[in-house]
Amino acid sequence: MDSPCQKMDLEAVNSMNYEQFLDIFGNIIEKCPVITAAVWSRRPFLSFCEVEDRVSEFIESLPTSGKEGILRCHPDLAGREQASGMLTKESQEEQNQAGLTSLTSKERERMMLLNTEYKQKFGFPFVICAKMSNKDQIIKELTSRVQNHPSVELLKGIEEVKKICHLRMQDILCKGSPLPTKL
Repeated sequence: MDSPCQKMDLEAVNSMNYEQFLDIFGNIIEKCPVITAAVWSRRPFLSFCEVEDRVSEFIESLPTSGKEGILRCHPDLAGREQASGMLTKESQEEQNQAGLTSLTSKERERMMLLNTEYKQKFGFPFVICAKMSNKDQIIKELTSRVQNHPSVELLKGIEEVKKICHLRMQDILCKGSPLPTKL
């Protein structure tokens, strides 16, 4: 039987070594552990909000190409990675919660076409905080946002990344995560 998760406290977070911090927080920004690594170096944190603020500051300090790179790390919603079981644990849970793992064949086809159109126009996948949406809202938003200017869509995508980060941090900190053992 699994041991119950412990809620994390700030002292525990501040005392984590690099590997422990990366293990716990490494995917708060999808497939971008370098951001987590940069944030770790800013310890000690005075609050959990400060951790999230440091992530946001790091993202905002990036040039356009870096921000686009963050968006490119995200999978297509209801795309190949989902179909092949290659999503990160977090993305799988988020897409499942939004109903993207139970699309009808017509909905899946629509998503594939919209994802393709979006990526061709912007050069990165459509990013939305799936955990705060459902499949109908996501399809509607994707249909609308594909009409945006690239500079507007870059900003919208990064704002969605920050929402995802916030909710992933909440999951780690509020629901608890097993604290790593000393290495």
